[in-house]
Amino acid sequence: MPPPSRPHPTRPHHDHGAPRERQGTGPVTPTAVVYWAATLPIVAEALTGGAYDLLRLPPFFPLLAQLGYPAYLATILGAAKILAGLTLLLPRLPRLKEWAYAGVTINMLGAASSWIAIGHGPSAYLPPLTFAAIALASWATRPPTRRL
Repeated sequence: MPPPSRPHPTRPHHDHGAPRERQGTGPVTPTAVVYWAATLPIVAEALTGGAYDLLRLPPFFPLLAQLGYPAYLATILGAAKILAGLTLLLPRLPRLKEWAYAGVTINMLGAASSWIAIGHGPSAYLPPLTFAAIALASWATRPPTRRL
């Protein structure tokens, strides 16, 4: 009886009936789905919000003024948000990602606290608290290559 055939080491083996895995990353897990479902909105908010802050566009720039912050804060926050968004999107860089997650979370908690401090209700402070929770979900489910 001949030995079972094995795929040739230099030629790709095609098993058209088996589920496919992404090259080099393994199967898609529920944790990976949660990670990306949480990370992409945070990255989008950081990049979009950062650009709006740098360009001093509504709706974010007028809100800073309404909260009593100086206009130059938009430049500082805008640059930090863009750097954080890019850092979270790029592979590896685990230490920098820790700082990016901290920055996003502090920014959102600061926004919520600012709205509460001037007496606004849940419609003002719940959106940033929600983004802070989503950022924490992204941080908690990040893959090993994005951890310290």
